[in-house]
Amino acid sequence: MISKRTDYLSWDEYFMGLSLLSSYRSKDPNTQVGACIVNENNKIMSVGYNGFPIGCSDDEFPWDREGEPYDTKYPYVCHAELNAILNNDGASLQGCRIYVALFPCNECAKAIIQCGIKEVVFLSDKYNNTPMNRASKRLFNAAGVRLRKLVPKRDSILIDFDESKV
Repeated sequence: MISKRTDYLSWDEYFMGLSLLSSYRSKDPNTQVGACIVNENNKIMSVGYNGFPIGCSDDEFPWDREGEPYDTKYPYVCHAELNAILNNDGASLQGCRIYVALFPCNECAKAIIQCGIKEVVFLSDKYNNTPMNRASKRLFNAAGVRLRKLVPKRDSILIDFDESKV
C-alpha cells in the first residue's frame, strides 16, 4: 500500500507562502509585503500587498524613502494588511487570522482590530521596540489579538512554472 506524502505544507506555511507570493505583486523597490487573511475553517478570505490605491499611478507617485514627507512613498502607499482587509468581498473577518511577513505597523494594527481579526501570524519583527511597533503591540494586547511568530519547518518553497513537472 502506498502511503501519503509526509512533506506537505502545514496550514501556517501554506498561508504564509501565499502572503509571500502576494508580496511579489508589490512594485515598491525597497520593501515588498503581502498579507493573507483566513477564517477559522482555513478558508482564504482575502489577500493583499503594499502599493498605491486604485487609480493612483505608480509611475506618478514617489517611491522615495527619504526627503520631505510629501515627496516620499509613506503618505501614499497602502500597506498589505489594509489592502487585504479592503480587498475582502464584504464577508465578516470576525475571528479570522492574518498572515504577514512583517509585523504590522500601528495604523494597520487599528484596522486589523477594528475588523475583528483575532490573530496575527508574522515572520519578521525587524522594527521591534520602535515607538510605532510598541504602539502596535499595545493596541493588539489591549484588544486581545493573539500575536504569533511563525517558525517554519522549511527555509523556502520553490514554485516552478515548468509545465513538464506538473
